Amino acid sequence: MTALRWAALLRRLGARVRVVERWHGEACDLLVAVHAVKSGDSVLAAASAVPGLRVVVLLAGTDIYPRFAPDAATLAALARADALVALQPRAIDSLPGNLQAKARTIVQSAAVAPRPRPIGVFQACILAHLRAVKNPLLAARALALLPRDLPLHLHLAGEARTAPLADAARAAAAADPRFRWHGSLPRRQALALLAESHACIVASAAEGGANVVSEAIACGTPVLATAVPGNLGLLGDDWPALFAVDDAAALAALLERAATDSAFHQLLVARTRDLQPMVDPRHELAAWRRLLSDLSLPANGADDATR
Repeated sequence: MTALRWAALLRRLGARVRVVERWHGEACDLLVAVHAVKSGDSVLAAASAVPGLRVVVLLAGTDIYPRFAPDAATLAALARADALVALQPRAIDSLPGNLQAKARTIVQSAAVAPRPRPIGVFQACILAHLRAVKNPLLAARALALLPRDLPLHLHLAGEARTAPLADAARAAAAADPRFRWHGSLPRRQALALLAESHACIVASAAEGGANVVSEAIACGTPVLATAVPGNLGLLGDDWPALFAVDDAAALAALLERAATDSAFHQLLVARTRDLQPMVDPRHELAAWRRLLSDLSLPANGADDATR
């Protein structure tokens, strides 16, 4: 999703863009590598073959967390890059000084229309492919700790990447009718689920700067999130709805409070709305315009994200 959104932004700035998994000799003035580890070989091959090539590398979550420890090829690609992009400012803190000097933060933007939320039941969602690092079933464990008569529904949307996680999701849904696993949803349906929920749960053990956090902010859906740097960099250290990694009891307490304490939930909504300027698409577009200018590459097109 990051690659596709960045491609759209660059096209708005007048660039001709191709999205490929690896560089195979295509002519280009700018190579944007989305994920340093996975794209390091492409960066080095293209930089060697194309004189004057400008290179931008995105620092994905797994590039820097749980710790920054790149192999030689990845480190060489980062050293060759003209600019590094982090999705939240905490990521830059993980880099050595020579790499920090050419790093900048570009927060992922989002435009998600609000939708009516259900009345009489508190709905929370988890939008994440079922991978261990996302801990997508922590919410089901938290739900099991709450009273069965609490009017709370949890919706998990995401493709299971392993058979055991698929089996666990089915078992969780069978054990509690308040929990539903939708499997993989089309993007439009997933965003509609997010917009009509009272809260979004981000239970990841590590994040580089989750797109779903930006999307939740954009539609005014508060996030209940793990206190990991990738989330803190977007939400702030004083975010009122943080819990420790893999702490089902803490998440259960937050869910119960958000579902039953209207003042607390309204505080979360207000804090979420305060963050909405950060994810305005115009800001991301302007950040890319500045980056292209800094790389002495031409940029055209308007900054009006509504066009």
